[in-house]
Amino acid sequence: MKPEEENIERLARAILQEARDEAGQVKADAQAKADEIRKRAQQLAEFERSAVLERAREDVERLRGQAVASAQLKARTAQLEHREKLLDKVFQSAREKLSNIKKRSNFDKIAVQLLREALTELSVDSADVHADDATQKVLNNHLDEISKELNVKITLGEPLKEGTGVIVDAAGGKIHYDNTLETRLTRLQNSLRSSIYHVLNGERL
Repeated sequence: MKPEEENIERLARAILQEARDEAGQVKADAQAKADEIRKRAQQLAEFERSAVLERAREDVERLRGQAVASAQLKARTAQLEHREKLLDKVFQSAREKLSNIKKRSNFDKIAVQLLREALTELSVDSADVHADDATQKVLNNHLDEISKELNVKITLGEPLKEGTGVIVDAAGGKIHYDNTLETRLTRLQNSLRSSIYHVLNGERL
């Protein structure tokens, strides 16, 4: 083989080897990049998996907490409803027994006190008093005494059809004060509810 041909052959082999080497490097770089991309994808997938699991755990805890809170609220509501029904029964029972007060030996003092309180509350110089039959019968014997004591002109009006005690009107009916035992009990209910419930539960006040 001639020297020129040998030189061309060597040069061709050298170029071919360089091309192979370069191709191998490109392939290695591509493989490295692919491995890096795969690694990042795996890391991202693991991160997303962990995030999804964490969100799932948080959702479970939140739902569990909501379920517990809902159950507690229902239990509390049921307890309060039971308490209110119980208290209503107590007050209803007390209301039904109020008329028995007329049979007490000191009812005259109670009747006088009811009228005195009502007149003092209104603070007027004349008033019409409406009372149930039993209370009116007692007051007939004390009107002059109360009138002088409080310096007020008292007129007995129509008897009450319901309730025990007195209802006082003044200023032509513009001023009104209900001091029947039933109304007094109603006014006291809110302040007594808690104490009565403690008593019903056997607690000491």
